[in-house]
This record gives sequence, structure tokens and C-alpha cells, in this order.
Amino acid sequence: MPQLRLALNQIDSTVGDLAGNAESIMHWTRHAAGQGAHLIAFPEMALTGYPVEDLALRPSFVEASRAALRALAARLADEGFGELPVIVGYLDRSERAQPRYGQPAGAPQNAAAVLHRGEVVLTFAKHHLPNYGVFDEFRYFVPGDTMPVIRVHGVDVALAICEDLWQDGGRVPAARSAGAGLLVSINASPYERKKDDTRLELVRKRAQEAGCTTAYIAMIGGQDELVFDGDSIVVDASGDVIARAPQFAEGSVILDLDLPAALAGQDAARGGAADGERVDDGLRIDRVVLSEEPLPAYEPELTGGYAERLDDDEEVYSALVVGLRAYAAKNGFRSVLIGLSGGIDSALVAALACDALGAQNVYGVSMPSRYSSDHSKGDAAELARRTGLNFRTVPIEPMFDAYMDSLALTGLAEENLQSRLRGTMLMAISNQEGHIVLAPGNKSELAVGYSTLYGDSVGAYGPIKDVYKTSVYRLAQWRNRAAEERGQTPPIPEASIVKPPSAELRPGQVDTDSLPDYDVLDRLLELYVDRDQGKDEIVAAGFDEELVAKTLRMVDTAEYKRRQYPPGTKISAKVFGKDRRLPITNRWRETASR
Repeated sequence: MPQLRLALNQIDSTVGDLAGNAESIMHWTRHAAGQGAHLIAFPEMALTGYPVEDLALRPSFVEASRAALRALAARLADEGFGELPVIVGYLDRSERAQPRYGQPAGAPQNAAAVLHRGEVVLTFAKHHLPNYGVFDEFRYFVPGDTMPVIRVHGVDVALAICEDLWQDGGRVPAARSAGAGLLVSINASPYERKKDDTRLELVRKRAQEAGCTTAYIAMIGGQDELVFDGDSIVVDASGDVIARAPQFAEGSVILDLDLPAALAGQDAARGGAADGERVDDGLRIDRVVLSEEPLPAYEPELTGGYAERLDDDEEVYSALVVGLRAYAAKNGFRSVLIGLSGGIDSALVAALACDALGAQNVYGVSMPSRYSSDHSKGDAAELARRTGLNFRTVPIEPMFDAYMDSLALTGLAEENLQSRLRGTMLMAISNQEGHIVLAPGNKSELAVGYSTLYGDSVGAYGPIKDVYKTSVYRLAQWRNRAAEERGQTPPIPEASIVKPPSAELRPGQVDTDSLPDYDVLDRLLELYVDRDQGKDEIVAAGFDEELVAKTLRMVDTAEYKRRQYPPGTKISAKVFGKDRRLPITNRWRETASR
């Protein structure tokens, strides 16, 4: 049986940084070559970063991607890696019209290439284009219509791109028809809570369908609201896991594989379709022979390993840290500014920021008013002491009094003025000192509009935008527990966790004056926001009808606020923004009689 040492490099690419991404590809190719790899794969659109969104519609960027790919092929050969096949994702364009899809020649494609001996020896485009959730690939790309196969040291290796595995049909059964001994899928699959379990079962199922060992190579890092968690996987033809990479860590999985030899002719069990033959979904076999003869037998040394899985809370917390760190670093920001109220939300955001950027780059401001309790002011100072972040106190009462003397506001306007004064102060410090402001709002508050526009909603990034309030508490408890297990000081004061949540904008105010208990609210919101269930279904699930009607009205009328909230890390299947797109002007109500 032929042998092959496969290297899967889960790297962090930055959208638009063609030179930097190419340098990263070179770095990890050197590493894999040093480990004796025979075939190297990088993630989907590793050369351009992912997702490129409307950059795909700019011919200049498409041509820059193509030029960078050719330059990378030449550089690999110049540095002595010409005999080592490298699979790289990039942005391409269609060379011919595809009237079946109504797309002209030159339309963009989410593509990948095989680089060998200084040349681009094979290119192919993603066949299945996702058009759900955060994905808009039908907006940008035309699909590929080939089943790419490369013969490497006597093994036929079928190639696919991300959604080609997630959808039935297409390249997975086509790999079996082509008689492939290995299927390699390159991916940029965004993180979602518990998605690692779904991903593993998917890869197992597809390996069995393809009838061959299947390798799933994934991206890591962050891009705007998306986080990529790595978790590259290799399974054998029966679906048993051979190797699994760490989550949220850049690195290389290198392993020795025993694989079936490429077929000389037809084989009923493994297909063996001829070059140019049309197979599943009309895909045309496009086979390129790079090396016909198997390698001399050698003693397998590398197994790839199986990285320990993170538990659910550590996984989510890690995703939030990675998302914030990537947003700051990739946009050139070195420090962040947070309004510290002594409450749980700003405390968790501060802990995340310290873990992402280092406490020396985190600046906290306590901005007490006449309604701020002594314990809240003390909790903010205690958080700063525990974490070591930079801390100052600037009371807002003189500014508040000046406004009130001029405007004589009452009620909600008076309450919101306090929040807006704090937002103005944060933005002023941001402008003066160069820190970006982090907004502390959570998903529960955003859902029902329990926030003040141009007040607590100001900021460049919202790290816990997709985290329900009950999960905020759970993550805070996990972070403190993790610190204790390491012999460190828990960063979040216990008082911030146990006291009733309050905006402290009027005497004795608590969140439950305006909202249900968060345990009830979050379960209701998950049905309405995350699962798109209607009023009748939610009531049937056991919730009070009047409470459901009130909550759904709050969610529906707060869309204009959510549109103005900063981006934040996606951890669920339905983050506010690209995942959930509702019109602001909308008279449909679930609560209407019908």
C-alpha cells in the first residue's frame, strides 16, 4: 500500500493581506517540508483571507489574488520546495461563460490551486455555494464543475472546498466515482457553539460516502465578527478518527498515511472513472499526475495526534478572546477602553480584554453618578486591582447637573442622559488617547432594546454581543474557577456576580423592574431569535402568553437600535447582524390577532 506524509496547516489569514498571507504559507511550508511532508494543504482562501465579501466584485483584487498565487508558486520552487505539492485556497475568476447560471466569463470564484514545480498545475472552484447564515456566496461566486484529482506518489487525491462537504452530492460521491484514495477538503468554517461535534460527525459521514480517508483542514483566527476555531480532522474510510488538531491554535498536523494505490483501470468497489468523464452532479473528472510511482517503503513516525477538547464554557470564552484579539490586531489597535460600572457585563468584557491584549493595554474608567452605589464603585476598583488594568475614576455629576440646568429633563430622558454622558466621555478619551472603546452589551439586552443609543452602545466592538445574560454569568464563573485552578487571582469580584443586575440610573433600580428574570427571558429569546419560533409555538412551550406578547413586542421594535450597535464576536447560529436580517420598518407582529 502506498504511503504519504500529509501536512494540514491551520493558519490565520487576514483579508486583503496578500503579501502577509503568502509569507505565512511559506513559513508553514518550510515547517512541513522540514518534517518530511509529501503533500501540504492550507485552508480555503488562505491567500486572500476569508470572507472577502464585496472585494470579490473588484477585478483589481481578483487579479491581485491570481498574480499572488503565481508568485507564490515561483517562490516555492525558488526556495527548494518545487517537488512538494501545495494546495492553497485563493480568489479566482471564471475563464468561460456559464450560461446555466447566467454568469459571464470573468465572474469571481472561490477557488483553490495545486502548486508544483513553480507552476499552478491545477485549479478548481467550490462546487456547492452556501447562501445561508453569514454566507452570501451566490452573491459573489459562480460554482466549479470539475472533480479535481491529483496523483501524488501513486495515490489519487480528490480535492474539495468546505461546503462541498456540508452539502449532499457533488464532490463527495464523485471522489468515490474517481477511485480516490484520499479526499482533502480545505475549509474556512466559522465557529459556532457546539459546532465541533457536528463537524466531526459530518467528516465521518462523508469519509464513508467517499469510501476513502478524508482530511478536513480548517482556518483559525478572526475576521470582523467571525471566529475560526481550527479543529482540523482526519478520519479513515470507515469514519474512525486518525488525527485531530487543537482548537483556536495556529499550527500543523502532520501524519503518515497508508492509502490505496491509484487505479489503473475500472474497479467496481472504488470507481475509477476516466479523465474527462462526467460523474456525480455532472462533475467532470480533472486528474493531474504529479508523481506516478509510490514512495519507497518507510517506517511511519508521525500520527498527527489527538488534541484535547475544550469544555463548552472554555470553548466559548476562547472564541471571545480570539475574536477580540483578532479585531484589535488586524485593524491596528493596540489598546482598548471600557466603562467599568461594577456590573457583570463590563467585568466580563474587561477580563476578556485582559486575556486578549494584556492588562497593560486595557484602560477602565469608572464614571459614577449620584445614583451609583458605593458597592458598584468599589467593585469596579476591585476588578482593576485583580486584573492589573489601567484604572481611573471620572464622576459625571458636574456634567449631568449642567445638562439638567439647561434642559430640565425627567423620567427616561433623565436616565438616558447619564448613559449618553458616559458614552461621550468614553469617545472623548478614545479620541484623545487612541484606545478603541468596547461596548459591554449582551445579547439579551440587544434583543429587547435594553440599552441607550449613543450611551452604553458606543464603541468599536462588542465582545459579548452574541452572549445571553445567563451565559455571561456562567462564563464569569468559569473564568474565576479557571484562575483558581491555576493558582491565580480570580479576575471578577464575587460581588459583581451575585448582586442583582442594575443600570443604576435611578434610585433602587434593578433590571427586573423592566425585564423578566434573565433565566426566563433568555429561554424565551432563544426560541424567538435563534430558532425563529412564533408566539403560538413559544406559548405552547410553557411560557406565559402575556409575557411572550410583551417580550416579542420589545424585540420587534428594537431593530433600529441593533442596526446601530457595533460588530461583535459570533458564537451562536443566529447572531444579530448577518445571521438575522429583518427590516427596521416592519408592521408585522407575531402578537397581532389572526
